Amino acid sequence: MELIKKYIETWNVTDAAERRRLIGEVWAEDGAYTDPLADVAGRDQIDAVIAAVQEQFPGLVFTLGGEVDAHHDIARFSWHLGPEGAEPLVVGFDVAVLENGRVKRVLGFLDRVPA
Repeated sequence: MELIKKYIETWNVTDAAERRRLIGEVWAEDGAYTDPLADVAGRDQIDAVIAAVQEQFPGLVFTLGGEVDAHHDIARFSWHLGPEGAEPLVVGFDVAVLENGRVKRVLGFLDRVPA
């Protein structure tokens, strides 16, 4: 699913202006993101969470962990965070609620995190 691929891409864009542009394409204006470490709403806060994750894990990349499973306006998918082409350090699972071709809400879960 192309929208989810773009969603993952937003987590890898380190140029602030380009990341913000992509967030505007992918996320609904009032989109919300929740995982065990964050609970934010709106594009500004989503951008801030992504920037903080990039600062915490410099040089690591997000990739899809497999196929996106989607029906109606809901998608579920796993993702990996790690050095490009290497074993991921972090593995997660997200459920995205879509609305009008954009991400409205993401509920994230962390399956593996570094000690």
